[in-house]
Amino acid sequence: MAADGFQSGAFQHTLRTPAVFAGVGVHTGAHTRVAVRPAGADVGVVYVRTDIADRDNRVPVTPEAVCKTQLGTVIANPSGVTVSTIEHLMAALVMLGIDNAVVEIDGPEMPIMDGSSQPFVEVLDRAGKRALPAPRRFIEILDTVEVTDGDKRAALKPALRFEVAFEIFFPTAVIGRQYIDLAMDEHAFRRELADCRTFGFLHEVEALRSLGLARGGSMENVVVIEGDRVLNPEGLRRPDEFVRHKALDAIGDLYVLGAPVIGRFEGALAGHGINNQLVRALVARPDAWRIRTFADELAVAV
Repeated sequence: MAADGFQSGAFQHTLRTPAVFAGVGVHTGAHTRVAVRPAGADVGVVYVRTDIADRDNRVPVTPEAVCKTQLGTVIANPSGVTVSTIEHLMAALVMLGIDNAVVEIDGPEMPIMDGSSQPFVEVLDRAGKRALPAPRRFIEILDTVEVTDGDKRAALKPALRFEVAFEIFFPTAVIGRQYIDLAMDEHAFRRELADCRTFGFLHEVEALRSLGLARGGSMENVVVIEGDRVLNPEGLRRPDEFVRHKALDAIGDLYVLGAPVIGRFEGALAGHGINNQLVRALVARPDAWRIRTFADELAVAV
């Protein structure tokens, strides 16, 4: 494998300057402000609820921190402080090669922005990134780990690079059966997945709102389907935007591992719940993976 390994070389990176943005949470409807700040080597990604001062407001991202996966990925700390809908920012961070960052947020839910990772990519690009004097760690898959739940399946398999394959099926002519299989690096993410939006069915949105959820959802941040048609006036960004967004979600869900994966992810009808089951199953199988760095190999090559 090449010494640069993944998208950002052999060394850890953080942001050069803070990335600041704001928006509405898709489920809470709450307007939140976010500052993604530089962090030192080996910090990882840590969310900080700046609106909470009476208890520990830091929520480090780990597989065990994921406490809910019904409508997005939610993390919590032992003090019960939560941050929800982190997956779109997490996907942007890992694929742009940001290993360490402190994400300050003044509310319970990450802004949904336009429903994709593209707005996060843009603010991170403006902030820039800088290398840190520590080797970048990768999770190299050595043996297949697979989880199933009815007709849902997710697996991580050995591969020489990061690959993502995903299949979905919905009984509507708008979606039907869609499948992608992509070698994934920073350039491929920007080109193939970053702008693909979350989606929902009109009757489901109405049901969620009756439960006090999806309060911030609109056609500005969700592709809304009714029957066999897309209600958004602008239509789809890609014919298979739906399966591409599911792949984007999976990339973000995998990054709770704290390091990019060298291996192949396969998902069939999978969502946040089974993605996290897979992450936990991998952690429980230390024989199925190893931490790998490329700093030594790069030094030898030079």
